[in-house]
Formats: sequence, structure tokens, C-alpha cells
Amino acid sequence: MPLETRARISALKNIATRLRIDSVVSTSEAGSGHPSTCCSAAELVAALFFAEMRYDTNDPQHADNDRVVLSKGHAAPILYSAWAEAGYVKRDDLVKLRRIDSDLEGHPTPRLPFVDVATGSLGQGLCAAIGLALNARRIGSDYRTYCLMGDGETAEGSVWEAANVGSHDRLDSLCAITDVNALGQAGPTQWGHQLEDLAVRWRAFGWHAIVVDGHDLPQILDALDEARRTRGRPTMILAKTLKGKGVSFIEGKPGWHGKPLRKGEELDKALAELRTQLVPEDDGPASPPAAPKKVQRPRAGNGTVGAPSYKVGDSVATREAYGAAIARLGATDSRVVALDADVKNSTFSEKFEQQHPDRMYQVFIAEQVMIGAAMGLASRGAIPFPSTFAAFLSRAADFIRMACISNLNIKMAGSHAGVSIGEDGPSQMALEDLAFMRSQPNMTVLYPCDGVSTERLIERMAYHPGPAYMRTSRPKTPVIYGPDERFEVGGLKVLRESASDVATVIGAGVTVFEALEAYDELKEQGTAIRVIDLYSLQPIDGATLLRCARETGGRLITVEDHYAAGGVGDAVAAAVAPQGFTVRRLAVREIPRSGTPEQLVDRYGISARHIAAAVRA
Repeated sequence: MPLETRARISALKNIATRLRIDSVVSTSEAGSGHPSTCCSAAELVAALFFAEMRYDTNDPQHADNDRVVLSKGHAAPILYSAWAEAGYVKRDDLVKLRRIDSDLEGHPTPRLPFVDVATGSLGQGLCAAIGLALNARRIGSDYRTYCLMGDGETAEGSVWEAANVGSHDRLDSLCAITDVNALGQAGPTQWGHQLEDLAVRWRAFGWHAIVVDGHDLPQILDALDEARRTRGRPTMILAKTLKGKGVSFIEGKPGWHGKPLRKGEELDKALAELRTQLVPEDDGPASPPAAPKKVQRPRAGNGTVGAPSYKVGDSVATREAYGAAIARLGATDSRVVALDADVKNSTFSEKFEQQHPDRMYQVFIAEQVMIGAAMGLASRGAIPFPSTFAAFLSRAADFIRMACISNLNIKMAGSHAGVSIGEDGPSQMALEDLAFMRSQPNMTVLYPCDGVSTERLIERMAYHPGPAYMRTSRPKTPVIYGPDERFEVGGLKVLRESASDVATVIGAGVTVFEALEAYDELKEQGTAIRVIDLYSLQPIDGATLLRCARETGGRLITVEDHYAAGGVGDAVAAAVAPQGFTVRRLAVREIPRSGTPEQLVDRYGISARHIAAAVRA
């Protein structure tokens, strides 16, 4: 072996040993964590960070840095140790792992500038890495994306969704590495150390698969070099490792997942053994590769949808208005991208694709990778609009939860919500989406009723910080707002109001029109009601709701095309309950069936007839 190569290998060996030492010490100090899974990945991380990746150690957010996603997020201590070795994290701070006053959390979150997406819910990292690789293509960068995975998480279907998309999109800038240590939390993993069986699977999905000894640095370096030279498809490096490598009394043994070494004799024994593994270095310590060059790119400002394309009295479905709005927004802001799960002709995101085909990403029927890729894109400055039927977003619920933990600017849209979709039946009817989205504390939840409000709210949600969800409807509804009407996140519209109002009826989306019909019916009978379009459920305009409650005798009625739990009624109740007001909730209270929209809205108690009856009661 040439002297230069020998020196490089000896330096990387010592880095791997120091990464193990830091991981063992920090988890023992914390009294919790996963040192054994850090130890299995030490050579992989050392090679990746100090021989392969190009990044500015002083600027983790550099647009052209190679990116790394730690999908096996429970190995967070070794990620923090790598950044300490690179000089960005203070080594003394590593012992603050998992403390409430430290951002070195038990699993990585973007509170740390070198973390793009929160991980720890296994099976998500590769989906996010897809988005990071797509972003490199979007901005014309040659940065590479690496994803370090655990072998246990390859049991997750989302991993194979990502495998499909990565291959289909020929993402040769993406290199995943599976730390095949053969042990999960409860016992052996599905495939153990049968690496060729895993390789066959990855090759069947169109990936270039390489099998290596994950503790042999020359093999790892050769594999990384081969991955960099591979064209037309992503690469999976399958690395055979031992859990707890370097600490002989836990090495390759079950029962050590999530178990730190006890301070005292156990820790001292492990550290003594690890320190004997440090070797003389022929040419000083290794350092990260050279930082990428700064590339000046035009800075994009906030775009606009432009003047509303509808006039009062037009009839348009809000799902169609959504598609037109994101297409027009994309024309004025190159950061806007769209993702589809094979329903673009129903969500009308096809309008975006027609105008901006290079910024439309088709993942096919794979909602988890759609949201995961949107997370990766958003983490690098894109403004992604992933959309599908609202009911199918529930398949990606855990990804949405993690996007909220990451506080990423993903802007989701769910169409075909509620019984008003009609004959398709309950499998297609989202009746719980508002409840789930509202359950995330930093999620903006919007539900426009017409074309103008949809267009205006698309602008608002695009530039409102954090994750956002817009519920759109299938039926055409009349345009009730003029071109100069303004809409703000956290607002509402009082559509009918008088000093003699006996109750306030609050609708959203399609039920706004049922409330207006009830208003007309009651007016003919000499009864006045107030009608509110609650287009923003979170945040909510509690002050106006309280004013209306006081002015209408405390009689508040909500009507929603949603189950009773967690939707419009609960949002209003949460806003007014502290002042002693209660809410009468009209909602869908049983699993519906097929029928026409009119039949279903009436059958399940949310039509104008039921609203009028509730007011009379």
C-alpha cells in the first residue's frame, strides 16, 4: 500500500475510534441512547465525512455542500461526534447529549444547522434524500446526497417506495449506505448478514448495489468512489458490520440496542479497549475534503398568483382553482415545485405540470415518498406543493408528523374531502383530515370555499412559515368573493350580519353554501342569523368568534363535511370555551355510503335543512 494511502487509512481508523469513544461517553453521560448502533457505523461515517463528502465545515447550510441524511436517527451521537471531529460542534458539548438545554437531541432535528430533516421514525430518511437529490437537479448543483440507513428499517415499505422513485428518476447523485449489523431492537433483522439477498433486491429495483465489509476502510472508500462514478441510477452500498464493534463484550451481541454502558467499571473497560485501537498516524490527522466553490444564484422573492381569474357568480371547484393558482405562482417564483401521486388530473396539479414540467415530480401511488421528498426539497429552500386525495394523505401521516417536527415549509393540499364527493363512497372521503392536521401545533390549516379565496390563500400559505395544509373540494361551488377581497392566514369572513341575529352559523368549504341557503330560508320566515366562512382553522380568529358569540346570545352552530372529532366544531369550541361559550356541532357522525352529493350532505345532517332546524331548536 503506498505511503499516502496508508497514512490516509490510519488517520481514518483513528477518526472511527474517536467517533466510537465520543458516542460511548456521551450516551453513558446521558444515561440513555444507542452506542452499539453508533459503533457499527464508525468506519462508514469516518470515510463519508473525512474522505468522501465535500462540504464547508464552517457553513453547514452552504447550498452546494454534499448532504447527508441519518435515516437511522437513533445513531445521532455519531453524527454529532463527526461534526465535533470536523470542528463545528464543541467536543465538550457532546456530553450534553439529550439534555433539555442542548440541541444535541436523542434523534436529530433541524434545530442543528447540519440536519436537513428530523429523523428517528425509521424508513423516512431515504424518501427525504430523494427530495434532496431532486433539489440538486432543480438548482443545477453537483452536490451529492448520502443517506445512512439501518438494515432493520428496510422492512418499511416507504424504503421501497423511495427505491422505485430513485431508480425511475435516475438519481445518480444519490448514494445510500445500509449499515447491515444484523441486529434490530428486539432481535435479529429480517435478512441478518445475508447481504447478497439484500443486494439482489436493490438491483431488482434498478439500483447499483455494492457489498462491502463495513469495517474495512479501503473497501468502503472504493465503494464510495464507484458510487460517484456510477451514472444513470442511484447506488446502494451494503456494509456488513457488527453492532457494538470495538467493544468486545457487546460486539455482535443482542440485548444492547438502546442501552448505554454504565458509568464506572463497564464504561472504563470499554474506553480502555477502544483507546488501544488508536494507531500511529503517518501524516497527521485527516481533515474534511475541500469545501465546494461558492456559486452565485439569483435570489427569488415572494411571487404572486396575480389578479383573480374568476368573477362573482362563476362556478368552479376549489380543487381546480388550486391547480390554476400553483401554476400561476410557479410562473413568478422558481422555488415553487409540485409533487403528485398519480392523481394530477383530479387535484388539477396537472395545470402546474403543463407550465413547469421540470418542476413537477411524479412519484406515482406512493404518498409516503411524496411527503418525504417534499421534506427534502423544502429543507433546501424549495416551496413544495404535494397534493393528492385528502384521504390518501393519511398513508403519510407519520411523514407529516416528522415534517412538523422539522418545521419545514411543505404546503400540502388534499382534495376530494367529505361526503360531498358523492358516489365514490367512504374509502375516498376524507372525514378526519382536519383533525389530524390540526393536531400538529405548528401546522397551518386552510379550507377555502370558492375560487377567489383559494387563489388568495395559495399565496398566503406559500410564504407563511412552516408546514401548511389546504383542504379542497370536488364539487363546483359559486364564486362569492370579488377580485379585491383579501384573505389572511388566521382570518375569517362574516358573510351575513345584522343587529338582530339570533345565532351564528359557522361553515367552511362546501358547508358555507349550505349555511347561506339556510340564511335565506330563515330570513323568509323572519329569523336573522349570522353566517361565517371559517377559511382558516389554524390559526383561528378567536376574537371575531367571541364577538359574534356575545352578539348572538351565545348561540354558535358549526357545520362541517367532516367527522365530529377534531374539525371545525372543535376548532371553534377551543377558541370560545375559555369565555364560557359552547358550540352546537353539525357533522358527519357515522361512516357514510355512496350517493349523490346532495343526498349525502342531507342524509348526514349538514345540509341547509338541518342548519335551519338547529337554529329553530
